[in-house]
Amino acid sequence: MKRLFACFSSLFFLCCTLQAQDSPASLATRADSPEIQQFQKFEDTWALAINNRDQYALELALSPLYVDIASTGEVTTRNQQVAEVLRNQDKTQHIEQKVITVRMLGDLAVINGTYTQHHRAGSAQVDEKGVFTHLFQRLHGGWVCINSQRTALRNETDPKTGKAAKKQSTAEIPFHIPLVNK
Repeated sequence: MKRLFACFSSLFFLCCTLQAQDSPASLATRADSPEIQQFQKFEDTWALAINNRDQYALELALSPLYVDIASTGEVTTRNQQVAEVLRNQDKTQHIEQKVITVRMLGDLAVINGTYTQHHRAGSAQVDEKGVFTHLFQRLHGGWVCINSQRTALRNETDPKTGKAAKKQSTAEIPFHIPLVNK
């Protein structure tokens, strides 16, 4: 009975492993992979449309169903994004995006990456750095973005020097192994 259970379990796990290898989901993380290069070109086209205030190119990049969640938590649609790009008075605004991973899920692709957005806040220039997740859908032989979420990274600077503050751990021992460390 135990042998039958062991054989069945082994066969079951082997089938699960083969099924996972045949699944349509794939993860691209190497910079030279074709998926990352393809979506990096798309991200560059999208950023160029924003930087040049190109309404037509922006409408081609974003799905009519597009939803954007900004790093501030503001939720906007494609039409609101296009209107904001056209009426934006900040001529110094510039965005750069770098694709880090691409996960293909059939006609959907999940893109993770980093961004740097140069813009004006009041009278000062601000460089906001962060991470993004974009969801693309294959549509009519091309790709359109249907969802975007950005998260700004905290920029901790020392108010006296203006330089990045080094973060110190508050733990006595950052990594503790019982019976080895006292």
